[in-house]
Amino acid sequence: MASRIRYEGNSEIGVFAKLTNAYCLVTDGGAESFYHAIEGELANDIPVVRCSVAGCRFVGRVTVGNSKGLLVPNTCTDAELRHIRNSLPDGVVVQRIEERLTALGNCVVVNDHVALVHPDIDRDTEEIIADVLGVEVFRQTIAGNALVGTYSVITNNGGLVHPKTTLEDQQELASLLQIPIIAGTVNRGSDVIAGGLIANDWTALCGLDTTSTEISVIDNIFKLDESTDKDIVGEMRMSLIEAMAK
Repeated sequence: MASRIRYEGNSEIGVFAKLTNAYCLVTDGGAESFYHAIEGELANDIPVVRCSVAGCRFVGRVTVGNSKGLLVPNTCTDAELRHIRNSLPDGVVVQRIEERLTALGNCVVVNDHVALVHPDIDRDTEEIIADVLGVEVFRQTIAGNALVGTYSVITNNGGLVHPKTTLEDQQELASLLQIPIIAGTVNRGSDVIAGGLIANDWTALCGLDTTSTEISVIDNIFKLDESTDKDIVGEMRMSLIEAMAK
């Protein structure tokens, strides 16, 4: 089941953390209670690495990675890059990338097989994503938004996308990614999905403002709780359709 946490009173935990099946990056300099909550959930399975990028805390929005690799922007310092490399498992490739869209986490969403990227991302960046992360890359928008990494979260089991994503687009994304997709929200109705949620194949952490109904949808789409009542997902889907029709 997804767990609720917050970072220094902020429920946008996806800004401050990046979670994959092989590691979790978290911003340095926060309260110990934040780290205890994350480490209690993850430390038995994967390393939880405290770090910064360009001296800033928003590591979740400027990095992109999966179990095979991690890409950081060119603003990441040598010392930061060395610390991250030394802290991650040996099989994970860490590479600094030259890309004008430096908020990589906002521009790319990826699991271990497929990446969706901002339509205007550089061709060289697209090739590096494919090579380092070992994925197929598709230029895509979500509900008309180019910031695919902001408005969606995907794992190898499923994906949650912007609430205004049409059923037709959800089906198209599901076909492209080969995982089930559903539109939804986090943090009591927020459409900034990746801001309020991080997930991998066996767990998810969401902002403290996330409602029980939103958590039920998260648990179901990411297959975190096989006993989740699928009627809740159906109800949320219908409520989203009705809201879009108004």
